[in-house]
Amino acid sequence: MDILNGETDNYDGVTVTMDEPMDAEVFTHRLRASLSHWREQGKKGIWIKLPLGFANLIESAVTEGFRYHHAEPEYLMLVSWISNTPDTIPANASHIVGVGALVLNKATREVLVVQEKSGYFRDKNVWKLPTGVVHEGEDICDGVAREVEEETGIIADFVEVLSFRQSHKAFLKQKTDLFFLCVLTPRSYDITEQKSEILEAKWMPIKEYVDQPWNQKKEMFKIMAEICEKKCDEDYVGFSTVETVTGTGKKSFVYCNADHAKSLIATRDQASSSSSL
Repeated sequence: MDILNGETDNYDGVTVTMDEPMDAEVFTHRLRASLSHWREQGKKGIWIKLPLGFANLIESAVTEGFRYHHAEPEYLMLVSWISNTPDTIPANASHIVGVGALVLNKATREVLVVQEKSGYFRDKNVWKLPTGVVHEGEDICDGVAREVEEETGIIADFVEVLSFRQSHKAFLKQKTDLFFLCVLTPRSYDITEQKSEILEAKWMPIKEYVDQPWNQKKEMFKIMAEICEKKCDEDYVGFSTVETVTGTGKKSFVYCNADHAKSLIATRDQASSSSSL
């Protein structure tokens, strides 16, 4: 039987990755035979990954009941639910993750701020915290430190997440933006602006940053700015990282109350020291 090669997943699904050129008619014949075979096996969600160069197969797949699921620069993913049970195919990724950096010089009570050349804040004369988007496969704690260094040249260490907010239809008027406000401690203080994006960067007294007309008139920005000021004025506890691993052994981070995070890490280190004796 001329079945397409596919990898079975834990949800009775099959993923076919096309890696050899194929005539559309031949593909249609093999796809029909494969779908019949998979239905007999009780399979449910069938995924077809078409790398660049396989666009000739799209129409055939759509004709056989497949729909677009998502696309990346190097491939298109199509999917079809072939079971008589309710379709439980998850939606395409619906969120992007943004980060903002409160880089705090405790000795001078100054924060690192920038003015941007482009984007929403262009020509608004607003001094804002360095912000950016976390890359695919990048942790929040690493992404925010990278953005600070890219925009200002400042090397800073992640301390904790202060707060986060959710904004729907924020990206391409469709995707939800999860934005995490993070605290970082600077290891350097000499600024080198990212010429392509940053008009100017400087250290600004926290009070001056908070009291900007923009932050006082826009409620969400006012709330976030006041959280920053509260962190500077008192021991405002956010969410720190505890490094761990997933059930499949991949490195991951749990973000929890900073005091509890320190306790967890200390307990684990103590247990590790005891077991090595």
